[in-house]
Amino acid sequence: MEPPSPARLYATAVGALLVVLGIAGFFYGSEFGSPGTLDHTLGLLRTNAWLNLLWAALGALGLLTAGSFSRSYALGAGLLLTVLGVWGLSLEPGGAILGFLPAAGANEALNLTLGILGLLAGAGTPRRLEPVADAGG
Repeated sequence: MEPPSPARLYATAVGALLVVLGIAGFFYGSEFGSPGTLDHTLGLLRTNAWLNLLWAALGALGLLTAGSFSRSYALGAGLLLTVLGVWGLSLEPGGAILGFLPAAGANEALNLTLGILGLLAGAGTPRRLEPVADAGG
């Protein structure tokens, strides 16, 4: 039996983590709109309903694609989370990405960590080649 690829491990572990963070975040901050009043999920992450929804959806997508499209997920999620992390770092403290996703130090650290890990997992997983059917016989 072949061991799971880095991208499959990433899609499964990060998918589960993001689903848990997204759902737990709704218990702390469930208001849509601009992040004027934010709650601190687990004491560290500044969240609102938009960020909770993004994390839950991205995590669910990771769990759904962990079997066959894990490399694409790792690269896509890695790119998205890295962009969000860098974008958040470029804003002033208390700023918001696109006006509604909260940006704070712990959020950016999480996004950058998961993003870079996703890019590395995607790069470390070889692309699967489809077997070529033998046309001649």
